[in-house]
Amino acid sequence: MRVLAVDHGQARIGLAISDAGGRVARPLHALAHVERAADAARVAQLAAEHAAECIVLGLPKDSDGNIGPAARRVQRFGAVLAEHTAIPVIYWDESNTTKRAAELSGRKRTARPALDAIAAAIILQDYLDAHAHDAHPIAP
Repeated sequence: MRVLAVDHGQARIGLAISDAGGRVARPLHALAHVERAADAARVAQLAAEHAAECIVLGLPKDSDGNIGPAARRVQRFGAVLAEHTAIPVIYWDESNTTKRAAELSGRKRTARPALDAIAAAIILQDYLDAHAHDAHPIAP
């Protein structure tokens, strides 16, 4: 099962895709933010082009695990995305993914779009690893 992951930010949207077996994530690229509906349409189109069966949307929770303004922004985007596709949209905790992406890149001056795509790959790999033994990996 191929899965597309989204790291939704205010300036860019990082994307990652899994292999066909749903085991390994790789960064895809980052899109420049335009506006919510246009961004959702582009993500839905990419999901269809890559034959994704699921879209994992990173949800930024605060240090206490609560939903704050950034997470509410992502939820609003997710609602619009769900209007543009029949592919299930699942929220997944994205805590510290940008920091982990910077550490993984090993370079102090990695371009932000690349970091956003790497962060999306981290979100996706975390999701895939958590569901590696599930009979039905598409779970809320």
